[in-house]
Amino acid sequence: MVSQARPELKAVLSGGRLSASIRKRLGGRMILIIALYVACELIANVTASKPVALGPVTVPSAVFIYTLTFTLIDLINERLGRKRARRVIYSTLAANVLLAAYCRLAIALPAAPFYSDDGAFASVLGSTPRIVAASLVAYLLSSLIDTHIFSWWREKVGGPRWLRVLASNSVSTALDTVVFIGVAFAGVMPVVGLMEGQYAVKMAITILSLPLIYAVRKGGQGAAGGADI
Repeated sequence: MVSQARPELKAVLSGGRLSASIRKRLGGRMILIIALYVACELIANVTASKPVALGPVTVPSAVFIYTLTFTLIDLINERLGRKRARRVIYSTLAANVLLAAYCRLAIALPAAPFYSDDGAFASVLGSTPRIVAASLVAYLLSSLIDTHIFSWWREKVGGPRWLRVLASNSVSTALDTVVFIGVAFAGVMPVVGLMEGQYAVKMAITILSLPLIYAVRKGGQGAAGGADI
């Protein structure tokens, strides 16, 4: 029965404006933050192949924008709850898989006769399967751990928002660093130094990004559990 359905389902069944209903529930700012989160993840995957030197530390050029995503998912968690934040994570994982698969397809397609940069194109977008797998596994595990710790801290410890961002990011970025470098480079290069340098840079970026958690107001009832949209 339409009269017994939830408001969003009623909008569909009645031919109403579902998009307007969702925008009202989420708010324009949250839609922008979710879009920014997905964009940062995809940009990080495209730009990760170039290593940059920060003094004695070598990190992927993507580390700056990628680390920001941990604070952005905390923003989403804070406003929409853990379940919805995890849906964003799974959706972004699917987008990353699509990106990796399409890059492989684009590389495999024959280049036009006048195109002379096929090798450069492949070197930039053609990450090895091992690195792609390491990136996806590290992203999924670290992001899920981040949402769990952030929600647990909010419900059990409380305190200022920035503290739960710092607590969750300190664990999730460490896990991300260990899993990615361990899976991608173990046996190829010394991984301990890489892990230490990347983790230090990620935590520095996390500290700089802490004020972002105040970009959204705290979620209302159901935020902790993440009631369905």
